[in-house]
Amino acid sequence: MRLYIDSADVKQIAYLNEYYPIAGVTTNPSIIVKENRPYIELIEDIREVIGEEKELFVQAIGDTAEEMMEEAKFITHQLSGNVMVKIPVTEEGIKAIKLLTANNIPTCATTIYTASQAFLAALAGAKYVAPYVNRIDNLTGNGVKVVSEIARIFTTNQLPTKILAASFKNVQQVHDVCLAGAYAITVGTDLIEKFITFPSTSTDVSVFKEQWQKVYGSDKTTLFNS
Repeated sequence: MRLYIDSADVKQIAYLNEYYPIAGVTTNPSIIVKENRPYIELIEDIREVIGEEKELFVQAIGDTAEEMMEEAKFITHQLSGNVMVKIPVTEEGIKAIKLLTANNIPTCATTIYTASQAFLAALAGAKYVAPYVNRIDNLTGNGVKVVSEIARIFTTNQLPTKILAASFKNVQQVHDVCLAGAYAITVGTDLIEKFITFPSTSTDVSVFKEQWQKVYGSDKTTLFNS
């Protein structure tokens, strides 16, 4: 299981990258425009924060496969390090994934709502597929079930494509897709911090500290000065 940050907020990315086991960062056009900055400068700053080895996902916005191909070449030329190009699973997008795979440019098939979309993207050569869990739920579907179906199809057909589940509104959805067979998850900055938030944890830590200091002294705040 791998954890990605779904954001283009450089400060938040830097903070989470310092404290959490982050595998990389995913962006999309909506996330990037929220920052209201020149996008090349922005994604270069993200690269600097996370380093060269971690994956950075950037989405193409062209309408045709050829436009997406040129965008992918431009992005991979502009950015150093481990770059993944996100391609929507339109008909032109599937063609683009085939072309990019033939040119050894790794892709993530995005905007996935059905297992059949993921299956076609995998056959076209996508390294990742990104099913939109909460958006599927909002359309009266079952996002976790779709992830489970994709995982079963990939396993049955021995496809190497990985599931990068996206679009979450709560920790429970994340928990469920991990059990359903997702290889990775990409999550907003606010939700990542909720993974370890539980009232009893803070309470227990305070009690442990209080008991320790009653025996060894109130100034004894660490093991090495006790």
